[in-house]
Amino acid sequence: MPVRRSLPLLLGLGLTAGCALKGDVRRVELQVEALRVERIRADSQHAATIDTVRALLGAVQDKIAAQQAYLVQLRGDMKTDLLAVQQQLVSVQELTGQSQQRLTELRGRLEAQARQPLPVLDTSRAAPGVPVGPSGNPAGPGPDQMWDLSLQQFRRGSPATARLGFREFLRVFPSDERAPDALFHIGETFAGESADSAATVYQQVVKTYPNSPRAPSALYKLGLLAEQRGDKAAARTYYARVIAGYARSEEANLARDKLQRLGR
Repeated sequence: MPVRRSLPLLLGLGLTAGCALKGDVRRVELQVEALRVERIRADSQHAATIDTVRALLGAVQDKIAAQQAYLVQLRGDMKTDLLAVQQQLVSVQELTGQSQQRLTELRGRLEAQARQPLPVLDTSRAAPGVPVGPSGNPAGPGPDQMWDLSLQQFRRGSPATARLGFREFLRVFPSDERAPDALFHIGETFAGESADSAATVYQQVVKTYPNSPRAPSALYKLGLLAEQRGDKAAARTYYARVIAGYARSEEANLARDKLQRLGR
């Protein structure tokens, strides 16, 4: 009897254990399936990332290849340009070598001509304002030619040569209407060399040709020179003389502005 009673109990326990094992197996199967799905999803994301990286790498490689091609072409163009420049330099050097001697000779002749003073002319036997030669006949350049030559030297930046020309013009043609201009230009030739010499000539212009349009210009220049050496009182005096003696001149307007800036 005890064995018969325990048999159902054992069967029940076996059935219960079997159901428990089946439940555990099912849970394990579900977990494995979940892990498999997650792994598949991760693999898909990883594959998508790899595809994106590959695409970016391909684009970068394409850009690098394009840049390399451009650099190769640029290097070729630069070599071509350098060769062209070198050829041009060679041509220039050849031309320079061929003409250097001529340029040196020409420069020497021009400098010698600029240093050469105008000839002293004898006017003792000529009519007023007309230079003469040894025979007593008119000779040498006339007033227009001498004036043009002197003015050309002045404008080309040869003040010493221009000074000689203007002085000779005044000596040979002292009564010419351009005499005040010649004296004023002599002062201008000293402007970049000697302020004192320029001031002396400007004062001579005012004294010798007070009714000339160059007189107010010379007075104004004297005022500028006084300002440059820091003598404001003398500058104001010169500007006031321009306004008082030549009120309608252009220099008078400039002098008024100067006086306002310096203060009366």
